[in-house]
Amino acid sequence: MNHSQWRTRETRKLLGEQVEESPAYVEAGHAFALGQAVYDRRTELGLSQSELARRADMTQPQISNIEGGDSVPTLPLLTRLAKALNASLTIDLDGDGSTFVFTAHDDHRPDGRAPGGHHSAA
Repeated sequence: MNHSQWRTRETRKLLGEQVEESPAYVEAGHAFALGQAVYDRRTELGLSQSELARRADMTQPQISNIEGGDSVPTLPLLTRLAKALNASLTIDLDGDGSTFVFTAHDDHRPDGRAPGGHHSAA
């Protein structure tokens, strides 16, 4: 097969072709979706990675790795992250997809706007 015959996964799905996803691909999608949810909530709160790391008793590089989708945190670490982000974390793993939602604990954000659960899906 030459390069002109390659098709992206999305193109193959749109054409109705069977697309098998490796476990590593699915795990990477979960990690990326979680990282996006952490980033979204952190920036909503106006926190730096360093400040979030301090609040969660972690290091800034650990936060960077999570936000970049480069690591899959443990449940105790997810609990610390949710607490540090002043939010509840809801995780929905449905087959090959996943959704991560941080929902604010308080009724108002620091900027006075009403909260909205930030979520990311893979």
